[in-house]
Amino acid sequence: MSIETVLALFTLYFVIKATPGPGIFATVGRTLFQGFGPTLVFIVGIMAGDLLYLVFALTGLAVIAKQFGEAFFIVRLIGGGYLVYLGVRLWLRPPAGVDTAPVEPGGCARTFFSGVLLTLGNPKVILFYLGLLPTFVDLSELGIADIGLLAVMFISILGGTLSAYAYAAARARLLFRSKRAMKRVNRGAGIVLAGTGGAVAAS
Repeated sequence: MSIETVLALFTLYFVIKATPGPGIFATVGRTLFQGFGPTLVFIVGIMAGDLLYLVFALTGLAVIAKQFGEAFFIVRLIGGGYLVYLGVRLWLRPPAGVDTAPVEPGGCARTFFSGVLLTLGNPKVILFYLGLLPTFVDLSELGIADIGLLAVMFISILGGTLSAYAYAAARARLLFRSKRAMKRVNRGAGIVLAGTGGAVAAS
């Protein structure tokens, strides 16, 4: 790949990932719900889903993926429905101290796979990997070094962007220490999660 192509892809990918969408809204909502640490597992799941789409694009599975519209519709419903469930749960949750992070049933594994599912059903991710990326580079001509560069670049941008949003949300969460304030945070985060889930399922 030429340096011009790399810079163009870097800019495009950064703009897409830094612009608020399902991934960012879900990350912020989860941080307000559980705190910064547990949300990192969710972010790793999102990154894993991103890498799956990169593999789809590089191996020619993009064509097959496009033909399985119903499967991706089901994935969106599952991922979106789970976010709605978390949002409702958070809305109903009694206020607790900011140092008391709620434990999600299923632990890290469920948190990780919820991040993967969110990515697999995210229209922005589908558009980039199955639509935009092939117009920038001839994926069949990429060498191992090019593929490694793309993977590292995309994951670094995605992980850095989501971690920055999560950290900012975690800092904001610390400002709300009274039970009344935490109740408002819970309900606000619940609306964000449920709204994101509804948007993902309906997209």
